[in-house]
This record gives sequence, structure tokens and C-alpha cells, in this order.
Amino acid sequence: MAFPSVEQQLEVLLRGCEAVYSPAELRAKLEGSREQDKPLRVKLGLDPTAPDIHLGHTVVFRKIREFQDFGHKAVVIVGDYTAMVGDPSEKSKTRPTLSRDQVEANAQTYLDQAGRVLDTRPERLELRRNSEWLADLSLADALRLASKMTVARMLERDTFEKRYKGGVEIYLHEFLYPLLQGRDSVAIEADIELGGSDQTFNNLVGRDLQRDAGQPPQVVMIMPILVGLDGVEKMSKSLGNYVAVTDSAHDMFGKLMSVPDELMRNYFELLTAVDSSETNTLCDLAKTHPMEAKKRLARTIAEEFHSADDADRAQSEWEAIHQKSAAGAGMVVPEGTPTVALEREQMQDGKVRLLDLVMLCGFASSRSEGRRLAAEGGIRLNGQAIQDVNEPVEVKTGDVLQRGKRRFAQLEVGQ
Repeated sequence: MAFPSVEQQLEVLLRGCEAVYSPAELRAKLEGSREQDKPLRVKLGLDPTAPDIHLGHTVVFRKIREFQDFGHKAVVIVGDYTAMVGDPSEKSKTRPTLSRDQVEANAQTYLDQAGRVLDTRPERLELRRNSEWLADLSLADALRLASKMTVARMLERDTFEKRYKGGVEIYLHEFLYPLLQGRDSVAIEADIELGGSDQTFNNLVGRDLQRDAGQPPQVVMIMPILVGLDGVEKMSKSLGNYVAVTDSAHDMFGKLMSVPDELMRNYFELLTAVDSSETNTLCDLAKTHPMEAKKRLARTIAEEFHSADDADRAQSEWEAIHQKSAAGAGMVVPEGTPTVALEREQMQDGKVRLLDLVMLCGFASSRSEGRRLAAEGGIRLNGQAIQDVNEPVEVKTGDVLQRGKRRFAQLEVGQ
């Protein structure tokens, strides 16, 4: 096949990267690939310790997809063996190990979701499990591998250094993880390895082991960690500041409309293919209103994971709820909003306590949570916040109860 020019590839591939070890080596590998008409082997290791992925994970997936689109081959390694060791990256304590069944279940879900970004055709994707070459290592093999790294250098790793200075235990098997991951690079003869900034140490170990094995060292390309919707912490499901790749188009669009203004450029560069000139215009307050820029971002991402029609519908629903209703056009609910039936015997003189409605609609797991949500202004009836959940309110068929910005229920009162 005819690869694009090296300059064309570099312009795209270097976009958004936090670090490259090294740019000159990357250029040389791309030139060699083009001259020999041979695709590069681009390694991506997946650690299947959790089954679901969010947009933060897709930052690296998108970069490897760019390599695929240029004709190179992704070699995705499911760390089924290393997951049973546990990567200590960004962890202040030892990570619990997983059973093989847990690893396999997580890996399948993870791969299904990653396939929404990666090109999964066999000519563009090679799928491996590192148990292929790690499970049969003898004790002598493991000792030879361990001899490639000093304790002093291992303690230079931020995670280990912090734990050591803080008096937190570091177990010997944790020192093996970077070496096992580096061994993966040798086994598949990787040309490039991609990873987040929390993987820098591990990926550089792969370069060292390849040199020791007589292979050309892989180029390491490090992508930044995506900051979550709160604008402070990295995107994480546990922190609730995430957008899942399995979110509906409606939820995806709505969540992305809450991205802080100062993160807009970061999200455009790391999560979309919008070119630099348009990104500059969208992120320039003198040229584009932040709300319009966010609509472009949210629609672009929702369309990538769903369809143009779904993205159109999600945008129309968001505008109807957040713009038209604010302008006095009445309450409009998203398509697919559930209808909740309220029987007459549950009411008194046509009224019902708001707290009872909150529980009936499933908006709180307990009555105390319902009271807290209402006190914080998180519960609305027909767009109006009601903080006194014990006060009976009059309701009729067609009324809308709302929790936060994205959860709705349409009421239907029995005869």
C-alpha cells in the first residue's frame, strides 16, 4: 500500500502528545516503513482490571486509530497475565490481584467497548494475550529478567518513591510488573508503544529490554491524562466526572455541555479530529461563544459513538430543555423519558408529597437522600425547584419531575 508522506503522518500523530521518546526516532521509523512499504507494529497494552471505559481511556485509543488509518498495524495486548500481578501505576497501595475468570470477563467487555474507536479488521488489528509468553517463564527466566533492573532505578518511579518515603509497603512482585510489560514489547517486536503519562516508566523499560534483546528500541509516545468534567481531577468513574463510551447520545451530549471553558481546547485536541485551525476559532472567545463551541464538541463526540441522527436528536433535546424552556416555551422532556403512573389512592385531594414522588420515580435510594437532593435544589417539578419535600403538591398527567440536569420522569395520574 502507499503510505502518506512522513510529514503528513507526523502532523497528525504528534498532535496532543505529552512526550515522545524520541521524535527523531519516530521520523526514522516512519521513513523506513514508507521506504519498505511495511506497516509499523504499534503496541497498546490493555490492563483488564475494570470492565468499563470512558472518554479518558479513548485518548490513547484515538492515537492508535490514527496509526491504523495511516496503514499501520495495532497490536493490542490483553494483560491477562500481568493483571494477576497488578500494575502499581498511580496507586498508593498494592493493587489486589484478580482471578482468571474476572480478567477474562473484564477483557471481553473492555475489547467490545474499545472496538468503538479502534479498527478491528484483522489487517489492522492483531490481538494477543501476554500469557502466551509469560505464563511459561521458569524461575530462572524470571531471575534473568529481574537482573535487567536495579532497585535504585525502580525506586525512581514516582509511585514507588512516594510509597517508600511514606513508609508504605512495596512488595517484591510489584517490581516485576514494569519488567513483564517490557517483556511484552520484546515478544511482539513493537516499533511504537502508546500509553498514558502514568505508563511512562513501564514503556521506557520496554525500550531497555528490546536493546538488551538485540531489537531496535520502540518509540514511546505518551498521551496526557484527560481531566474530568469537574475540571480538577482526572476523569474517573469513581469520582463521577466521566463520560462513558456506552452512555446514550442524550447523556453524552448533556455531560459534555458541562465541560469547563478552560478545558475546551484540551477536549477538542484529545477527543476529536477537528483540525487545528477550526479548534483555534472555536476556542477563541472573540470568535465563538463558549456554548456554541461546546455544542460542536458534544455533537462531534456523540456522533462518533452513535450516529448523526442520534447526535441531532440529542442536541435538539438539550436545546429544548435548557434553552427553550428557559425562554418560557414550556417544559420539554427528552425522547424516551419514562412515564410513571400515580394512582388516585396515593394522593389526597389531588395532591401528593414531593418526597413520595421522588421515591416513586426512583430518583433516590432512600428518603434521606431524597430530602438532601431537594434541599440542594436538585429536584424540580415542571422546571421549578421544590425544597420542602414534605409539602403536598398538586400534580396532573403530563407533569414532569426532574432530578439534576439529565433525569426526568413524566407523570400519569390515574382516573
